[in-house]
Amino acid sequence: MSGYYFALACCIGLVFFLVVLLRRQRMREKYALMWIVVSVTVCILGAFPGVVGDIARTVGVETPSNLLFALALLVLLGVSIQLSVEITELEEESRTLTEEVALLRYDVEQLAAVMVPHPGDGE
Repeated sequence: MSGYYFALACCIGLVFFLVVLLRRQRMREKYALMWIVVSVTVCILGAFPGVVGDIARTVGVETPSNLLFALALLVLLGVSIQLSVEITELEEESRTLTEEVALLRYDVEQLAAVMVPHPGDGE
C-alpha cells in the first residue's frame, strides 16, 4: 500500500472519528473544525499525490516530504498556541470563580454569625 493511500485511509478514518466525537458532544465544534480541515487537506493531497510535488517546486522546497513535515510542524505549532490561549482563559475564569466563592462564603459566615443566638441573651 502506497504511503499516499495509507494517509488517505487514515484521514478518512479521522474525519469519521471526529464526526462521532461531535455527535456525542465530546468535542466542541471550534476544535473539530480545525482537525476536519487538516484531514480533508491531507485527503486531497493523498488522492492527488502530484499536487504535493507541484506545491513543493512552487515554494522552492526540493523534497515534497520536507514540505509536508514543515506544514505539519506549523499545524502543530498553531494547535499548541490555540490550546495555550484556551488554558490561559480557563485559568483566569477559574481564579475569578474561586474569588467569588470565597467572598460568598465570607458573606454566608457573617450572616450565620449574626443570626445564631449567643448564650446568655435570655433565650
